[in-house]
Amino acid sequence: MLEIKNIFKTFNAGTVNEKQALRGVSLSIADGEFVTVIGGNGAGKSTLMNAVAGTYPVDEGSIVIGDVDVTHLPEHKRAKYIGRVFQDPMMGTAATMQIEENLALAKRRGKRRTLRIGISKAEREEYRELLKILDLGLEDRLTAKVGLLSGGQRQALTLLMASLVRPKLLLLDEHTAALDPKTAAKVLEATQKIVERDNLTTLMITHNMKDAITYGNRLIMMYEGRIVIDVSGEEKKNLTVPQLLELFSKVSGSDEADDKLLLS
Repeated sequence: MLEIKNIFKTFNAGTVNEKQALRGVSLSIADGEFVTVIGGNGAGKSTLMNAVAGTYPVDEGSIVIGDVDVTHLPEHKRAKYIGRVFQDPMMGTAATMQIEENLALAKRRGKRRTLRIGISKAEREEYRELLKILDLGLEDRLTAKVGLLSGGQRQALTLLMASLVRPKLLLLDEHTAALDPKTAAKVLEATQKIVERDNLTTLMITHNMKDAITYGNRLIMMYEGRIVIDVSGEEKKNLTVPQLLELFSKVSGSDEADDKLLLS
């Protein structure tokens, strides 16, 4: 479902601030695979995700989603293939609109607009059932303005909206980093349920090594713009945080995982 071949990305090329963010990254993700991506600051995780989404054009290499080569497509033209949840809970929803109106917008994404009444009774019931999976009581607050929700509730709603019209690829960009631990755990549980229910091909960036091991069926670790670890199946299931750190030290040639990674 996602085929990345030998992509490079350099920022501020030819200046004193030159930064090689991606150095020949290749990654193949099968349909329905849930991949967690981990690495320290500056490892290239967010650049990789932004390259896939089209936020940053790559200098070399190719990106294929499904059977479509999107390498040279601008971000807005890739959007029909991608659902994305950002780190900031305020980014994915319209604060002045109701919960059901936000969901209706997400459901109509990519479809032709008509003058029909906004939300039907059947749709309302569908949204109520969908919201139950979040276990946040939002199914009883369909007409509440989204701006009145907590950050965690908004992020959970954004997750639901991003996956409502089944995308070819779901990108989760540290989507629980700004949440308190209890809410983050709920959002991650909901993520797992939604991904498994709809068999979504998913790429999830996290700084939390425990979450990277717990969720998904494959884990990759990046270091200095390259993928240095790629584990899946039983090997991933049996992995512990100390083993992951030891593995990282071995393949990177460095025993300095950054503070954010260690503290998570």
